[in-house]
Amino acid sequence: MNLTKTQVFIIIAFLSIYIIWGSTYLFNKVAVTELPPFFLASIRFSTAGILMLTLAKILKASLKITKKELKNTAIASLFFLILGNSVFVWALQFVDSGFAALIASTQPLFVLLILRILDQKPMQKKSIIGVCLGIFGMYLLISQQELVTSENTLLGILVMMGCVLGWSYGSVFVSKAVLIKNSLVSTGYQMAIAGVVLAILSLLFQETWTSPLQWSTNVQISMFLLISLGGIVAFTAFNYLLKVVSTEKVATSAYVNPVIALFMGWYFLDEKLSTQSIIASVILLTGVYFITSRKRR
Repeated sequence: MNLTKTQVFIIIAFLSIYIIWGSTYLFNKVAVTELPPFFLASIRFSTAGILMLTLAKILKASLKITKKELKNTAIASLFFLILGNSVFVWALQFVDSGFAALIASTQPLFVLLILRILDQKPMQKKSIIGVCLGIFGMYLLISQQELVTSENTLLGILVMMGCVLGWSYGSVFVSKAVLIKNSLVSTGYQMAIAGVVLAILSLLFQETWTSPLQWSTNVQISMFLLISLGGIVAFTAFNYLLKVVSTEKVATSAYVNPVIALFMGWYFLDEKLSTQSIIASVILLTGVYFITSRKRR
């Protein structure tokens, strides 16, 4: 079978968002065990933001931004990178990476419910089935007493669900907001804004700042991969796919990422993978499939 150049790029891009985004849970878990969460996120997003804006400049893209675009970019940064990602990473201190990835996979469910509230449109049968399966799967997942080992674990789970809700609202907001058309520039600004805000939060929480030279080798490698692969490569692949294939196909990452994260957490970090977790995963991800595969009106 002879593949065209475009088909090869599409396959590579899908592998990127599947494997790289699925692996970021592991890298964040490794990094947050040694580095304070807001300091970690500040370094990650500041570096990635500067690199993205520099790359955009090299590619001769305009870096101009209007007041309205700046305001909307800041709001998107708040919901995506500060609440949806950085606070989520803070909660990773208390929750296994694979478990966290499954919680994050409920994002399409939250988006659907938010749109239902805002647009007042009736849900399709597939959507109703997906929501019911998603809720049942989440119940099976978080009702395991052996996983909720302390009050901090329960706190971590609740915080993560709040973060997913924030990310979901951010997705709805961005779909309707006026933002810079160049996605590389837009995300570069979002990351730069998040980097500054998170640095201030880190100082307010009196986190200890350390030089990358003082970090362990595992943390150095994790941070490099989070910035280069998670922050730049996967995001570029994601935006490329949105232009050349359907949104529904791109959304399949919502139920592939957790499988990658579960396996990597089990293999590299010896995280427990109970039978109930596997059953809950199948039910939950089936629900996500029903939601992402419904017909768009």
